[in-house]
Amino acid sequence: MTDLLAHVGELPTACLMAALGVVMLADAVPLLGVLVPGDAAVLAAVATGRPATGVAAVAAVVAGCLAGWSLSFLAGRRWGTALRQSRLGGWIGESRWAAAEAVLRRGGGRMVFLAPFLPVLNALLPLAAGGLRMSYRRFVAAAALGATLWAGLYVLLGTAARAVTALLPGAPSPALVTMAAGLLLAAPVLVGVRRRLRALVAPAPPG
Repeated sequence: MTDLLAHVGELPTACLMAALGVVMLADAVPLLGVLVPGDAAVLAAVATGRPATGVAAVAAVVAGCLAGWSLSFLAGRRWGTALRQSRLGGWIGESRWAAAEAVLRRGGGRMVFLAPFLPVLNALLPLAAGGLRMSYRRFVAAAALGATLWAGLYVLLGTAARAVTALLPGAPSPALVTMAAGLLLAAPVLVGVRRRLRALVAPAPPG
């Protein structure tokens, strides 16, 4: 892992950002996204410590996410029912698909905005949004805002974690420590978003 991070740090900034964009595109694809550590990829990019990395990383994340989510949205719009009944739909699970639709019906664009903060659902919500015939303009506007906020948060956390790492004498791998610290700092934010999600989709009390 340390050797891999060292090689990543040696990439030119343009190549590093292109790779980050591809990772985020893959992260936005149902099933494949579960295997792609998008948050760790952003932190690894920030851990290189280059001056232009922060802004470039946000741009790469937003571009990659919007590309992947747009493809999923259009696939849901065109082949939603067929996909749901296909082997892919079976791998995703009817319960997850139904949960994504319920979340969108209850929260609408707000849930698209929160999608980057929701592991697993973040890749399924665009597919479900397309199947529910959500306006693409509404979808992409909410998705862009959410991706920008998510990327900005991880860049900020990665920068803070890198600064803390620099104060630790003899750190075996500054990049690895930066990633670990960034993920730990992000945990309370993710927990808060999930609580907000549960509040949004909870059934209303009887009047």
